[in-house]
Amino acid sequence: MKIGIIGLGYVGLPLVIQFAKCGAQVVGFDVDETKIAAFNSGESYIQHIPSSALAEPLEAGRIEATSDFSRVKDLEAVLICVPTPLNDQREPNLTFVLNTARAIAPHLSEGAVVVLESTTYPGTTEDELRPVLEAGSGLKAGTDFHLAYSPEREDPGNPESRLGVIPKVLGGLTPACLEKAKAVYSLAIETLVPVSSCRVAEASKLLENIYRSVNIALVNELKLIYHKMGIDIWEVIEAAKTKPFGFTPFYPGPGLGGHCIPIDPFYLSWKAREHGIPTRFIELAGEINRAMPQHVVGRCVEALNEAGKPVKGSRILLLGLAYKPDVDDCRESPTFAVMDELEKLGAKIFYYDSFVPKIPDTREHAERAGLKSVEWNEASIRKNDLAVILTAHSGVDYQQLADWSSAVVDTRNAMAGVRPDDLNIWKA
Repeated sequence: MKIGIIGLGYVGLPLVIQFAKCGAQVVGFDVDETKIAAFNSGESYIQHIPSSALAEPLEAGRIEATSDFSRVKDLEAVLICVPTPLNDQREPNLTFVLNTARAIAPHLSEGAVVVLESTTYPGTTEDELRPVLEAGSGLKAGTDFHLAYSPEREDPGNPESRLGVIPKVLGGLTPACLEKAKAVYSLAIETLVPVSSCRVAEASKLLENIYRSVNIALVNELKLIYHKMGIDIWEVIEAAKTKPFGFTPFYPGPGLGGHCIPIDPFYLSWKAREHGIPTRFIELAGEINRAMPQHVVGRCVEALNEAGKPVKGSRILLLGLAYKPDVDDCRESPTFAVMDELEKLGAKIFYYDSFVPKIPDTREHAERAGLKSVEWNEASIRKNDLAVILTAHSGVDYQQLADWSSAVVDTRNAMAGVRPDDLNIWKA
């Protein structure tokens, strides 16, 4: 089977590799020529995906990357894996999805399967993507070509997570569309979970991430409450999770990051407003999680005050720019929000992250592109007035951090078990 995957990022690149590994002929599409050049030369540009994963299928001629969308005409299936961010008003931005549809529509062949994987609100595939594809191709979805939705399920940084064994939800525009999509994904995915419509599949993805957002907000709020009571939320969670039923542990932090949890709940909130339904629970969770960076800044102020130092002019080292441990993905990372707020107060900000040695050029933080991580050594760490742990990468030596720092604000409980001696540790 000849398959096209559009968008060669954190979702698309693993899909290319997985389908090629299972014998498909795969063409990857992207508008980033730098990414295409790296792909075709066998160089992975995503930290947790080794270049060796590209080597064998490239050598065998089963994969290639291009920006030429006319190549779609030769493909039996096209999977769309492009970003679905929010605009400045925190409303859905489908620009990447719809521009992709306009690019591929003139080249669609009869009988082809088009599947959207990007996270979005219920109705996007049928009401937004479908008319653009039909207008540009002259073909009718469900009759001349097949249309489906299958939400991505990626867990970067988790060595136990393997794309081929993660169950895949599928919804088709028609029963025939669903069967065609199943035929595509069955090549590379062990377990398929067919549902009755694209809307159900779209809604299932939002439920998965709203569930996480709400529960993280709950423990973030409890963190603030228990702190005032002199109770360590981390110890509370460790005790509660010994219950073998009815409890799933979630952990507090400095805010939400990544391409899903900070964004996806607002897709549903926006769509629900069209139907006159308030989403109080979802929006409250969003408010709590978005307030966490400010709470971290407050704890930084307290830590510096305790040492008799003003924030203005203080050197503050932020540990962790990636949004989660042991990945190089810094999209929507709360570290940026903490960085911004501390700089507004006059602090001199530096960061350390071995996974993100240099801040990439991003849509959200273009002004910080090129800023480099400090080196990990005693001289580099000691010169700071405060260290703030925002991402708990497993490779960091937290005992060295304790030995070399005068004060640490810990948002991830990373200093648990470290011998602090006279070190001031402020949990946040």
